[in-house]
Amino acid sequence: MDNFETNVVDLKPTSLETEAAHGELLRMVAALREANDARLDEIERRMSADVVTEDKVERLSQALDRQQAKIDALQLKLKRPPLGASSEREGGDGAEREHKAAFDNYVRKGDQAGLLRLESKALSAGTNSDGGYLVPSETETQIARLLVEASPMRRLASVRQVTSTVYKKPMALTGAATGWVGETAARPQTNSPSLIELQFPAMEIYAMPAATQTLLDDSAVDIDQWIAEEVQLAFAAQEGEAFINGDGKNRPRGFLDMPKVADTAWSWGNLGTIASGAADGFPATNPSDSLITLVYALKSTFRQNASFMMNRKTQSAIRKLKDNTGAYLWQPAAAASVSPTLMNFPVAEAESMPNIAADSFAIAFGDFRAGYLIVDRIGVRVLRDPYSAKPYVLFYTTKRVGGGVQNFEAIKLMRFGV
Repeated sequence: MDNFETNVVDLKPTSLETEAAHGELLRMVAALREANDARLDEIERRMSADVVTEDKVERLSQALDRQQAKIDALQLKLKRPPLGASSEREGGDGAEREHKAAFDNYVRKGDQAGLLRLESKALSAGTNSDGGYLVPSETETQIARLLVEASPMRRLASVRQVTSTVYKKPMALTGAATGWVGETAARPQTNSPSLIELQFPAMEIYAMPAATQTLLDDSAVDIDQWIAEEVQLAFAAQEGEAFINGDGKNRPRGFLDMPKVADTAWSWGNLGTIASGAADGFPATNPSDSLITLVYALKSTFRQNASFMMNRKTQSAIRKLKDNTGAYLWQPAAAASVSPTLMNFPVAEAESMPNIAADSFAIAFGDFRAGYLIVDRIGVRVLRDPYSAKPYVLFYTTKRVGGGVQNFEAIKLMRFGV
């Protein structure tokens, strides 16, 4: 089939569409549980489940995953601002409007004169050693907002904006000594807290969306929104992997890369782990016990704001587990805009989490806002390249981001093993 360019209007879904999709998901959950109950009954009566029943449960589980992915996509589109020409939007001071107009001219036509003039007046829109210009603050805000919607770690963790290349945070390992005294009693001198300094360097991440000149010439296309949406998926995928599995070399250090010890031997600088009780899964009897242990391994201070984190395949396995009373541990979301729950705690789905396997850490539980810090250096840059991929125009878009564990008490992991 010949390739040709068409103008497509990306219609936003309505809330009725998402509600209908969520209703279908709830019907799928009911069908899955009915099939899984039959599977468990067969195992209890005959020590094994029928192949047909096992296949039905697996097919329903996969269909449920696809439906949840559809709902996630609808929710993401629903939260996007409406598409419209940037000239139709008002607001911002004169300098910001001037920057926005100059940037729009640069992206559409390659005219650098306006941005160079701003650079000479003030270094707010200048180039760095690799070239490129700072995007207007409105575009940067749109990118940040879309990243939050697409990235589970950005929704859960603390995010701080900085202007330096390294963010340094002092951390008290032991609090200052305190005590009760009478109204007129002498106040004894307290011991000084033991402090350490945590460092979070900001690393460079890039995306390179491409556009045709026809798209750039179309005044109905909102350039701010187009750039934000084009880089969103690339940034979200790279960041999500780094915040979970990153080794700290040219990218943030993920929490799964930190040293790990059994929770009974926990010490600062390590993440505590709880064994699942089976080599590559959950025990056949009382499978919920290890999850209960994982939940209560976390201090109550962090537990009240805690969430589970796992990938879609792990969540599929969790959906089949029951507690000692026969009730399912996993519950579907009450509405399309909220998360499903596991033992009454929200479940965040992150595809960068590992699958269930021997000695894997497929489930994390904790207060990620207290436990993990994401550092965004202010400024997203774009370099226009009309030469490398003619007839397409490339936009080399970069930003700097760092991340790491800031409180080792706030996150616990489940290790699949005995």
